[in-house]
Amino acid sequence: MKVLIASDLYPPVINGVATFSYNLAHGLSAAGHEVIVIAPSQTGKQYSEQSGGVTVHRVRSVVFPFYQNIRICIAPQLEVRNIIKEFRPDIIHSQMVLGIGQATTMIGRRYGIPIVSTSHAMPENLMDNLKNLSAFSRPINYMLADIGRRYHSKSDIVTSPTQSGIDSLSRFTSKVTVPIEVISNGIDLKAYRPGSVSKSLYHTYNLPTNKPIITYIGRLDAEKHVWVLLYALREVLKEREVHMLIVGSGVDLEHEKQIAQNIGVADHVTFTGRVSDENKKALHRVGALFVVASPVELQCIAALEAMASGKPLVAVDAGALGELCHHGKNGELFALDDYQGAARAIVRVLSDKNLLEVYGKESRRIAQMHDLDRVIKKFIQLYETTIARKKKEIAMRSTK
Repeated sequence: MKVLIASDLYPPVINGVATFSYNLAHGLSAAGHEVIVIAPSQTGKQYSEQSGGVTVHRVRSVVFPFYQNIRICIAPQLEVRNIIKEFRPDIIHSQMVLGIGQATTMIGRRYGIPIVSTSHAMPENLMDNLKNLSAFSRPINYMLADIGRRYHSKSDIVTSPTQSGIDSLSRFTSKVTVPIEVISNGIDLKAYRPGSVSKSLYHTYNLPTNKPIITYIGRLDAEKHVWVLLYALREVLKEREVHMLIVGSGVDLEHEKQIAQNIGVADHVTFTGRVSDENKKALHRVGALFVVASPVELQCIAALEAMASGKPLVAVDAGALGELCHHGKNGELFALDDYQGAARAIVRVLSDKNLLEVYGKESRRIAQMHDLDRVIKKFIQLYETTIARKKKEIAMRSTK
């Protein structure tokens, strides 16, 4: 099967869409399928590159000013059309409603190619970073959601990583006339697993070895609400010695560092910035538990990685996090922006070694349900049925 993945976010960009698109492309290639990816150029100019068994076509792009290290494609129609005409895919899997996704969907429909689209986006991800437009966030969120609805309606089938992702489109789901299916983003259980780490890793990042470490790994942008974690740390330190490890980068990094300084926790938190993939896997095993306060997660791959590494979760009860953090089973939930509630949950879990062990084992068990190999097989089955249904639909039209 020849699969074209259209992704407006792709490595070296670090976020959930990019990670999913990369894992999907390489998983399909490893399963014996011919895969190409269309993604934004990292230089601005058009070029192609090989990544394992996957060909990545980079189309012309410009810098997107509201997010760190992200480029977007303004008018990629001609480049996308030429790539599609040369590759002649059996199916297109589009990841986003931006330039590449729009162009690929439009041209794919013109050529009668079956299209799968995955809903990753929540308008709040963008609006939290456009503070000057905050007064208009509600109508803009509505407009963006309706654009997403119209975009996905042009596909043959839509997927979402969680039921919460589908529910977030509830205002428009009734207007989407194509099937909608839940398929997880998946997690590589071979790469993320419980285990110890070398002392050199602690030395590299100047981490203490004599106190529990609370870990957050992910982007540091406004919608992630990392400030909640820092204020929770301040409350936890009133009761016990801990250290917080914050791994990742983003437009809010310096702001978060300033908050840590202002509230007096700077000596108890390590900001690593961006790290290598191998170090990220190891750092997932360093912490006693994983915390996340972002209310706009459609799944949260970083939380899945922590769970696969055998870590309990303390997470905000918002977005799709409740589908991963089962309160009282593998972690504890707290209310939106309730840093005191987050602190109480952290102290409660850290104070009970048995609870840490039980929650950690249950996290690993839940993560196994999201095994990437299983996810790849589900998408292959979805592609095959979508291709067959499209052929039948075209044949029926031709007989009329």
